[in-house]
Amino acid sequence: MTSIFEVSPRCKELQKKLIDFVENDCLPAEEIYESQVGTGDQRWKTVPPIMEELKAKAKSLGLWNLFLHKGYKEGPGLSNLEYATLCEISGRCPRIAPEAMNCSAPDTGNMEVFAKYGTPAQKAKYLAPLMNGEIRSAFAMTEYAVSSSDATNIETSIERVGDHYIINGRKWWISGAGDPRCKVYLVMGKTDPKNENKHRQQSIVIVPSDTPGLEVVRPMTVFGYDDAPEGHCEVKFTNVRVPVENIIAGEGRGFEVIQGRLGPGRIHHCMRAIGMAERSLDTMIARVTDPSRRTFGRILARHGTVAADVAKIRIEINAARLMVLAAADKIDKLNAKGALRDIAMAKVLVPNMLQKTIDLAIQAHGAAGVSQDFPLARFAAGARTLRIADGPDEVHIQQLARFELMRGEEIRERNKAIHNRRAQILDNGSKL
Repeated sequence: MTSIFEVSPRCKELQKKLIDFVENDCLPAEEIYESQVGTGDQRWKTVPPIMEELKAKAKSLGLWNLFLHKGYKEGPGLSNLEYATLCEISGRCPRIAPEAMNCSAPDTGNMEVFAKYGTPAQKAKYLAPLMNGEIRSAFAMTEYAVSSSDATNIETSIERVGDHYIINGRKWWISGAGDPRCKVYLVMGKTDPKNENKHRQQSIVIVPSDTPGLEVVRPMTVFGYDDAPEGHCEVKFTNVRVPVENIIAGEGRGFEVIQGRLGPGRIHHCMRAIGMAERSLDTMIARVTDPSRRTFGRILARHGTVAADVAKIRIEINAARLMVLAAADKIDKLNAKGALRDIAMAKVLVPNMLQKTIDLAIQAHGAAGVSQDFPLARFAAGARTLRIADGPDEVHIQQLARFELMRGEEIRERNKAIHNRRAQILDNGSKL
């Protein structure tokens, strides 16, 4: 993998190790992992043993917690750009490799929240075991009854009563909530619903998973996939009581926390999507160049439409990669807030590119493409979901349009200056 963006020799060495780990350990473990998940209710009580073996190997190779960038003393010292290149490699095996490296959502975002905003006590109790891979976590923001793409709509109440917060609300699509290893939730709700500044109404509190009143109602499915044992669950909070020291950063800072959490996370998702697209293209190429598979006397690759699809996919993957790397580089230089435009562009472009790539790969496989014999069907479910998760396409497009349209006055002034200069040149007999 080559890039116009320079990375350190250490990162290049990690790339080599990770390619070997994914190709020789993670990909061969995919079917084994699925067979170990279990059936029925056991799907939510069983952690596939092979995952623990893979985690131990990743740790021994130094492929552990790579996501936490060099701004954090707890991290391995990589930049967001460097991690993005590694994230692509792990994305070739999205069900296994990220978790094996302790680099899977929602834990990565939650660990960054604890690292950035957590008190020493919060870090000791939750960040340390998360970074050691001993427990998992969930982030509870999206709600059943409101349009959560606008997070100001969140209705879950977080009311202070004496030395405790009382939480009431109904959440859903809470990733990781079904996992038996999930020991802590970060819950977003309103501590000050009457605040005139709608972005200061929300706060985030820590809720241990065994707190009375916290109920995992049901796992949700994504195009039929339940993603056990982690799952995406509906969760109810009924008079859930936690001490006031469980607040993250302070009351009214929920929006600030989630913006810092979601920016890098969106790029992580996009880079893994590049890896999924590369694997989908590889799967397609293997299929269409197989000499045993012929239609109308020719292998599939000899049909013009198929060959053209392969070429177009290559162009779009490479373009998407450059956009994501540029966004990661901008985060390194200007932080997530300064890179909002680049993040928005990547978050729209990449999932759409991935969805198109997978669809063409499925088409080239015929009926096999939608079967369990290839990863494409599961990839398709993930790709379509990614156009909704962490902000739907429309939100990012609207944000990007606002950024662009703000340049209107500047452009008009520049055009006016050009017009005046043209008139000046004509007055001088067309001489500069």
